[in-house]
Amino acid sequence: MIPIQLTIEGLYSYQERQTINFANLTEAGLFGIFGPVGSGKSSILEAISFALYGETERLNMRDKRAYNMMNLKSNSSYIAFDFVNHENKLFRATRDFKRNSKKFEDVKPSSVTFYENKDEKWIPLDHSDAEKVIGLSYSNFKRTIIIPQGQFKEFLELGAADRTNMMKEIFNLQRFDLQNNVSNLNAKNRSELDQLQGELKGFEEIDEEHIRLQKENLKTEQQKFSDVKKQHLQVSEKYQQLKILKTDFENLRQKKEDFEKISTEKAKIDELEKKTDLYDTAFRIFDPLLNEKKKLSGEISERQKELEIRTKSVEETEKSFNLIKEKLVALQPQFDALDQLKIQENDLGLILQMLQFSEEIKTLRERTQKGAEKVLEVEEKQKLGQSAINTLTKEADRLKPQKIEANVLVSVGNWFVQNRNLRELQQKQSQKLMDQQDLISKILNDLKVYKIDTENFREDFKLKTENLENKRKNLQQKLDHLKIQKELSRFATKLQDGESCPLCGSLEHPHIIEFHYVDTELNEVQEEIQLNDHAISKTQKEIAEIEKILDRKKIFEDQLKAEQESFDLLQKESQLHVQRFIWNEFSADSETDFEFKRQQSFAIEKQIEEINQKILHERTTFEKEQEILEKYKKALDEFKLEEAKKEEQIRTNQSNLKSLDWNDYRDKSHSEVMKLHQKLIESNLTVEKEYQALINREKEIVPKLAEEKAIASQLNIRISELTKETSLNEEALQVALQQQGFGLLTDVQNILMIEIDVHKTRTQIQQFRIQFETLKNGIQELEIKLKDFSYDQEVFEAAEKQLKDIELQLKEANDSVVKVTSEIERLEKEYKKKEALLKNLSELQKRSDNLKIMTNLFKGAGFVQYVSSIYLRQLCDHANVRFHRMTRNQLSLQLNDNNDFEIIDYLNEGKSRSVKTLSGGQAFQVSLSLALALAESVQATTKADKNFFFIDEGFGTQDLESVNIVFETLMGLQKENRIVGIISHVEELKEKIPVSLSIVKDEERGSLIEML
Repeated sequence: MIPIQLTIEGLYSYQERQTINFANLTEAGLFGIFGPVGSGKSSILEAISFALYGETERLNMRDKRAYNMMNLKSNSSYIAFDFVNHENKLFRATRDFKRNSKKFEDVKPSSVTFYENKDEKWIPLDHSDAEKVIGLSYSNFKRTIIIPQGQFKEFLELGAADRTNMMKEIFNLQRFDLQNNVSNLNAKNRSELDQLQGELKGFEEIDEEHIRLQKENLKTEQQKFSDVKKQHLQVSEKYQQLKILKTDFENLRQKKEDFEKISTEKAKIDELEKKTDLYDTAFRIFDPLLNEKKKLSGEISERQKELEIRTKSVEETEKSFNLIKEKLVALQPQFDALDQLKIQENDLGLILQMLQFSEEIKTLRERTQKGAEKVLEVEEKQKLGQSAINTLTKEADRLKPQKIEANVLVSVGNWFVQNRNLRELQQKQSQKLMDQQDLISKILNDLKVYKIDTENFREDFKLKTENLENKRKNLQQKLDHLKIQKELSRFATKLQDGESCPLCGSLEHPHIIEFHYVDTELNEVQEEIQLNDHAISKTQKEIAEIEKILDRKKIFEDQLKAEQESFDLLQKESQLHVQRFIWNEFSADSETDFEFKRQQSFAIEKQIEEINQKILHERTTFEKEQEILEKYKKALDEFKLEEAKKEEQIRTNQSNLKSLDWNDYRDKSHSEVMKLHQKLIESNLTVEKEYQALINREKEIVPKLAEEKAIASQLNIRISELTKETSLNEEALQVALQQQGFGLLTDVQNILMIEIDVHKTRTQIQQFRIQFETLKNGIQELEIKLKDFSYDQEVFEAAEKQLKDIELQLKEANDSVVKVTSEIERLEKEYKKKEALLKNLSELQKRSDNLKIMTNLFKGAGFVQYVSSIYLRQLCDHANVRFHRMTRNQLSLQLNDNNDFEIIDYLNEGKSRSVKTLSGGQAFQVSLSLALALAESVQATTKADKNFFFIDEGFGTQDLESVNIVFETLMGLQKENRIVGIISHVEELKEKIPVSLSIVKDEERGSLIEML
């Protein structure tokens, strides 16, 4: 994470809105934030932490965090933090909360929003989880990016489990936690294995022998099926012939029965045909004429009814029209006078405004009188305030020449502080040199015990070791020879004639060798070998011990050399420091005199400051009264201007009066005139509305009356036309009756009442004729066909029974073949499945064995802890590069078997001890080294171009030399694309860091930030 910009307002001691642009700071690589204790330095880090995570180090939710974080002089707080994450994306986090205006201690919870900058626009995110954006939890954020005051050692003293969890989060080590994955795979594999074994239980009877027997059975069944099939073919042919003959005789019998039945219906069909023809003729000619007659009669009746209704409506409409005419004539005089009444209405409105303006002018004159008195009072106060300012200014000018410049006091004070530090460092460095020389002397005394030449001892011990190795080799050869003799002696004593030799296999043993007793000599040689091995081991231990002592001697000599160089540098720096004393008004040998003069100057400065505060107070009061005075004068001018405007408006309204006289209403009240005005408005509005309503009603009723009269006329015409059409229809009916030979119209109507479906009836008659002829012809054809044949039912039934029996046999034979064939197919298919299942079973069993090994490997997150320990050891190696330099090779950091940090102390024979035994300064050094190493690892993991972290305090525990070493280390980080921010009140660091922020706390304005 790289900070870009931070804006804070109303937070802790920050009353006014302050903005920090980190661009110049981060470009420098190393920057500082300095200020006195309590100025608000650490509040900057708390603002960043709270903006991102809603958490702070000093306060939690139980501490009424929102209330205590808000500045007591502010009613709202605001934080906005812009930053670039490890993916090089620009984000912004904002938080704000407000104070309840009615209850001072009630501060409403903060609202939080995260934004991402896309195409130069801030797009709100759908969450406010900083861990998703930065990739670190709040706890690990404090350990790797912003290290709060007093918690620099937290990572160093963290427990093994918490440290492992931290490494898992930062370096994504959970990807190595494969226990659940392996467990899931194992469970899945076990489930598949159980399922597969269950499936195989159903295949126990499936084998090649069973399939072979079924195939032989199939051949037998197929032969049976073939024999039955031949018999079935012969019987089936005979049965089909008898079946055809039976069908023909049955058809002949059925046709004769149907023909006899249909012959009885022929007379009815002939009669029906005559009636249908008569109905068809009547319907085609008379039905249209009768329908037309009925239609004309109905329409005449409807039109006559409608004419009666229209006639009544015309009479009512004429009556309404006459009534409206009468009302208009009565209202016309009032409507004609309406224009003059509206002029009076408008004049009354103007008079009402004039009365209102008169009352407002009276009020303005009273306020003008009071304002003029207030202006005189404020002008008198201003004269007294200006006199006090002049008096205080003269007093301050008198004291200023007696004060010493602040930069001179700071410079001289820093010189004396540095001078004391240099003297103390020289004394400490001298003591270190003496201690280092004592350690080297002690090591030389330890070497005297071995009585060796330190230059050539390795060659002497090498020669001694080679002699012992050669002696051991000879003794081992002698021991092997004696063991062989002992074994041969044992074999020789057991040899018997006629029994084979265990070595050569011979059955004859003419010359058996004799061996003397070798056990005693064998024991002596073994004792010599043991003594020789002990001598070799002792020699190797002596070499290792001497090497260790010499290594310590080399380390201490290097340290002595480094300490001597540091002492020489301190002496030179002390001499140069004395030469830098350039202030003649002070003595370099008398710090007491300087302190007296500085306190005296501080007292004068305090007096001047108090006077300046009084002057500032008086000037502030003067300026406030001046603002009040200007405000009063401006108000007086506005009152006068407003009064003139209203008088002018009264004159304008008076000139616009057309009917009424202003003098008649000047002395009346506003409410009295208002009632007259309202009554006149309502009267005029009523007359106008009523007249307009009558006119509109007249306009609506005239066209309606004309329309109704026209419709009544049209109805009379239509009734005449329909009467003529009815006469013509009667004539056409009489002509049709004469032409078709019908006597009366009622005869035709009776025929039509039958309602015969002509098409359906004729189709029915046609179908009867066809059926009659078809049966007649079919009987003749069958009688000719069956003339020479006869049919025996018993013969047919016997053939039918024989066919059913043979079909049953054929079906049984076919079912047997199908059954055996299906069984063979099933067995072959199942046999293939069994082979595939056995193959899968073998693979799953092999996989199960492998998964057991993996389960043991990843059990209890052991692999993650192993990987975490590797990362921790790498951190130790990287941290020791800087830690060795800071401690002049006196201390080293290591990880023990329990993954806890330990310190190797080379001043105490390289023995290890707990990190909790370190001094405050040493703890800061090792913690800083670890933090830098951790930042390097994080940068390598995220592949970020740059990395950043903040250090809050910690430098106060370091001496001047250690501060210099730490500072050189931090300066070197610029070459590694590392950005470090330091928060401190140590003046030595402020002088060394080129780019920094200065935090100053103003009593009135709160904490203020300025770039140095």
